[in-house]
Amino acid sequence: MKKRYHLTCQEIADITGGKITGNNSILINNLNRIEYAENDELTFYADDKYEKYLINGKAGCVLIDEKFNLEPKENQCFIFVKDAYKSFVKVLQYISKTQIPDKGLIHPTAIIDSTAKIGKNCSIGAYSIIGKNTTIGNDTIIKSLVTIGNNVDIGSNTIIHSNVVCYDEIVIGNNCIIHSGAVIGSDGFGFIENNDGSYTKIPQLGNVVIGDNVEIGANTTIDSAIAGSTIIENGVKIDNLVHIAHNVIIGENSALAAQSGIAGSTKIGKRNRLGGQVGLIGHIKTTDDVIIAAQSGVSKSITQKGIYFGSPAKEKLKAFRLEAILRNLPDIYEEFLKFIKQKKAP
Repeated sequence: MKKRYHLTCQEIADITGGKITGNNSILINNLNRIEYAENDELTFYADDKYEKYLINGKAGCVLIDEKFNLEPKENQCFIFVKDAYKSFVKVLQYISKTQIPDKGLIHPTAIIDSTAKIGKNCSIGAYSIIGKNTTIGNDTIIKSLVTIGNNVDIGSNTIIHSNVVCYDEIVIGNNCIIHSGAVIGSDGFGFIENNDGSYTKIPQLGNVVIGDNVEIGANTTIDSAIAGSTIIENGVKIDNLVHIAHNVIIGENSALAAQSGIAGSTKIGKRNRLGGQVGLIGHIKTTDDVIIAAQSGVSKSITQKGIYFGSPAKEKLKAFRLEAILRNLPDIYEEFLKFIKQKKAP
């Protein structure tokens, strides 16, 4: 089922600062990829490898980079902009703001402790639970079936989606988004192994502190500290299915892709980028401005900024050289065997 946005081409041009060419009377009801866009849909064109879709497609309105000298088909509108992709994102942002649910609505089935403090214009959905002495800032949206523990502090203008669980003592900043299924503040993996092979649990008595403008993906887990805090600094973006262990610190404006895992007491620097399925062992550090490519394993601290790849992770160029050598090893081995046979020949 299509979402109905009802945007005119002129409104899209106003949002993006673009210049219209062609039929600007088309009403846009949806957004789509250029391969599938219909005549009432908006798409974008920023790379000439998609030219066949532009020529043969049905898109009613297309945001196009200014570098292309193109003309629209009949009953089609082109909007020329400096950066088509970024302009498309502007339209997405505009639409997203119009879809925020009404604020100030607290569902009658929500269970809110009498000691909790709820800010102005907050929305709390059906069957959500707000614990003792918890504080929620103004304009924050708590959707249905969310569990917020005791002594939790949530900032203003934050959105917490359905089925999120926040344990006691958690701190969440302003302008954050936490997606469904995330668990914030569960116990870290802390045990003492006994002589008989059994385990004794180490109580996890710390908390999690999340800064401002942080986004946490669906089914991501962030463990409480043993003592002190697991810290997610301002501006961090975390994908779905990421695990962050106890006492980890993630530096500001870092981004972690899906299925990354950070072991306990590791400190990630500022503006780090972790690809999918990256793993870091515990008790190490990365400096600022580090990029770690997908499926890399980091077994020691990274002290120089740059791009790293492999398991164990190495500086990118060194890692690529090693990969090239490994690919050539079978041929080198065959040549070596031929050489040995020739030496042994009478």
